[in-house]
Amino acid sequence: MNKQDLISSVADQSGLTKADAGKAVEAVFDAITASLKKGDEVRLVGFGTFSVSQRKASTGRNPRTGETMAIKASSQPKFKAGKGLKDSVN
Repeated sequence: MNKQDLISSVADQSGLTKADAGKAVEAVFDAITASLKKGDEVRLVGFGTFSVSQRKASTGRNPRTGETMAIKASSQPKFKAGKGLKDSVN
């Protein structure tokens, strides 16, 4: 399922137009993104938790040349599925 499929599904299930469903889906994505940028977690009970983890700086190796290179520290988004989502998939 891609983003357009998701918007169509939301429109069908909610009775919204595709334009309104698209705005709603975008608003949800924007709210999650803004919260993660601030360093907050987003907990959706029964679905899962979005969070940000910090990766330390490290050294890696270029597979083509074999030379070592520095990898910068970075923030990575994470998602941990909740019990309800896990149970519905299994």
